[in-house]
Amino acid sequence: MTSITNHMPTAELQKLDAAHHMHPFSTNTEIAEKGARVITKAKGVFLTDSEGVEILDAMAGLWCVNIGYGREELAEVAARQMRELPFYNTFFQTSHVPAIALAAKLAELAPGDLNHVFFGSGGSDANDTNLRMVRAYWAMKGQPDRNIVIARKNGYHGSSMGSGSLGGMSAIHSQGGLPIPDIHHINQPHWYAEGGDMSPEDFGLARAQELEAEILKHGEHRVAAFIGEPIQGAGGVIIPPETYWPEIQRICDKYGILLIADEVICGFGRTGNWFGSQTLDIRPDIMTVAKGLSSGYQPIGASIVSDKIASVVDNNEFNHGYTYSGHPVAAAVALENLRILEEENILGHVRETAAPYLAEKWQALTDHPLVGEARICGMMGSIALTPHKETRAKFAADEGTVGLICRTRCFANGLVMRHVGDRMIISPPLVISNGEIDTLITRARLSLDEALAEATDKGLMVAAS
Repeated sequence: MTSITNHMPTAELQKLDAAHHMHPFSTNTEIAEKGARVITKAKGVFLTDSEGVEILDAMAGLWCVNIGYGREELAEVAARQMRELPFYNTFFQTSHVPAIALAAKLAELAPGDLNHVFFGSGGSDANDTNLRMVRAYWAMKGQPDRNIVIARKNGYHGSSMGSGSLGGMSAIHSQGGLPIPDIHHINQPHWYAEGGDMSPEDFGLARAQELEAEILKHGEHRVAAFIGEPIQGAGGVIIPPETYWPEIQRICDKYGILLIADEVICGFGRTGNWFGSQTLDIRPDIMTVAKGLSSGYQPIGASIVSDKIASVVDNNEFNHGYTYSGHPVAAAVALENLRILEEENILGHVRETAAPYLAEKWQALTDHPLVGEARICGMMGSIALTPHKETRAKFAADEGTVGLICRTRCFANGLVMRHVGDRMIISPPLVISNGEIDTLITRARLSLDEALAEATDKGLMVAAS
């Protein structure tokens, strides 16, 4: 067996990649011209590329490697399960031990009466499941017209036809005929960018009350559900004002519509609790989970469903499912991941050590001339880049121009920090130590310094009129 460390020269790998590999959310000709960065191994919170350069991964892969890289226990569990039962489906009145055990564990961990689990391979197909399930639920209750789902602009729920429609990102909707019918979007609770002169509290209430207006616009007899991330992740780590979610919950309760909390990013410790719904006091009817469920070691997602919904759907045939629903290897790895999170008290490490220390260091970045605000909840943080702090001004240049400069400097300085427009975001592995947080902040500050210098040289430090 060839070891992964005995790879071809980087240039040859990049040439093969450019010739055959189509990357997600990318302009592949640009990658081909530049050459992809090839990651060959990882340990803890650090990646190593094909040139041997070590990089601190402040995004935990794609928000998912909660327990860090290189945990041998998960590899051993996967190998054991592959030898014992590498695959069997859960169709046709059949089940297997890993799916049974994982469903029971998720029901134990989930809040309230979320006691039932429908498995998929990731967050996108779990949200497709949710879309079909809430519509099937209302139809089974004799209300087939109740099929509208309300979501938020700049929310992200996946990129398939259904989940991409639920998300409110214009770039996704611009391709492929999205959104599909009966998906409607209200504005996001992004006070920094959209709050104007309102207080965060008043703004949060106003944005939540758009849900009520949308329900009344279509008629409550037509509205099936509202879906939202507790904290918007891919939209730029948008932490809503404290008034927002209580008002959303009140409106859902008042009109009897289902509330779906997309926990794909927030779940499994990222906000300091098992789920972001617990941190923000949300009482969902369905939670979407993926990513941190297996710490990214295996592709798996799920919808965790309330007794109320399951009692209706389980009494009828639900004509929906995936070949890999409850895949035994993925389920076994997820169980081991949950065991590690629990037995090593990683959530306690987040709450008591990592999150308070990171918050102190992260918020101190507001003293940087390029930074307008620094927000953080648990192990999710964002900073807004601005040419003028006092007015929260946007750049006159196209959105994301300065953010991309900053992201490029981060890569050059051995740090994965993502940009969303002109916001820089982080979501490091939950196991990060205080010393590693110091390294993260040092590299982030250096990258901000270099980005400011480049933006100044290019005449980009100009506010939009």
